[in-house]
Amino acid sequence: MGLLEFDKLPINTLVGADWKTFKAVTANKTVDKGFRNKYFLTKSVCRLLSLLQPFEDARYRKIAGKPLEMDPVFILGHWRSGTTFMHNVFSCDKHFGYNTTYQTVFPNLMLWGQPFFKKNMAFLMPDKRPTDNMELKVDLPQEEEFALANMMPYTYYNFWFFPKHMLEYCDRYLLFDNISEHEREVFKETFLKLIKISLWNTNGTQFLSKNPPHTGRVKTLVEMFPNAKFIYLKRNPYTVFESTRSFFTNTIQPLRLQDISNEQIESNFIEVYRRLFYKYEEQKHLIPEGNLVEVKFEDFEQDAFAMTEDIYKKLNLPGFEESKAEIEKYLGKKKGYKKNQYKYDDRTVQLVEENWGMALDEWGYSL
Repeated sequence: MGLLEFDKLPINTLVGADWKTFKAVTANKTVDKGFRNKYFLTKSVCRLLSLLQPFEDARYRKIAGKPLEMDPVFILGHWRSGTTFMHNVFSCDKHFGYNTTYQTVFPNLMLWGQPFFKKNMAFLMPDKRPTDNMELKVDLPQEEEFALANMMPYTYYNFWFFPKHMLEYCDRYLLFDNISEHEREVFKETFLKLIKISLWNTNGTQFLSKNPPHTGRVKTLVEMFPNAKFIYLKRNPYTVFESTRSFFTNTIQPLRLQDISNEQIESNFIEVYRRLFYKYEEQKHLIPEGNLVEVKFEDFEQDAFAMTEDIYKKLNLPGFEESKAEIEKYLGKKKGYKKNQYKYDDRTVQLVEENWGMALDEWGYSL
């Protein structure tokens, strides 16, 4: 059990941002009255840690010029679609490198000072995610959007801090519809930097990404990595609705710097789901033939080992034979894991059918 409870954190994850990013993310944004102490404490710690940035930059220059050996593998899908479980299964393969939980908060203290700061983070952080009881440890695989949010101001996850701008961030930094070319180039440069640091940190040769926001960025990802492999996870929209509502309304509490009602959060994520669904459908044809596998999470969960082997074969990925024992070991430990159980009330059914009916029809889900 960590020293701090997730919902009572006195600071938010922007403590790990570089100073330039912190200033850009918070510029011209309203911090509501009840969150000003958290804002100023986060700002103070961020400013202090940013003094260490030159040491990190000097070390990064030593690996910046090293080309990637292989294009990444991207696990895509809306939040709460089972991407974390798949990420954990595939990361049993040690040829993969990935972003860690520590790196999500402190991406600018990876090459210098990591042992000290990671030890303190491990002491303070909760040992389970509050929304689904998934294990939390500093070296476990984690999605990279929080890390990117601390390395540049052009990410969708700014909405966790300023939720009143959620749909604005959606169009600009999730779907890249209103993003400027300069901002998109900064995204590319920053993401490549994160990948190189992640591979160095985990001794991997191929980056394994699990990041729901990338679902809306297929065009840019294919431009960056023409031979990247993609796995797209689908899941029962009724379940995703209930799980997303729980996840967003709980996770946002220790992060936000603005007031927002649970009703508005719900309205926002309903719309984000729609926009993300259509953006992926619009862009997936850009992925070269043979580089995309689409999977229903329910099928993957039923027989994760066999489906993992099948995905390796379809995408022509190396490493399955060498990783079989570790994958089986991980799946054996997960047998006792208790998932959240959801009941679909009439309101949920109506909202999903009215707003996400396209997913129900396209993927063949029904009650």
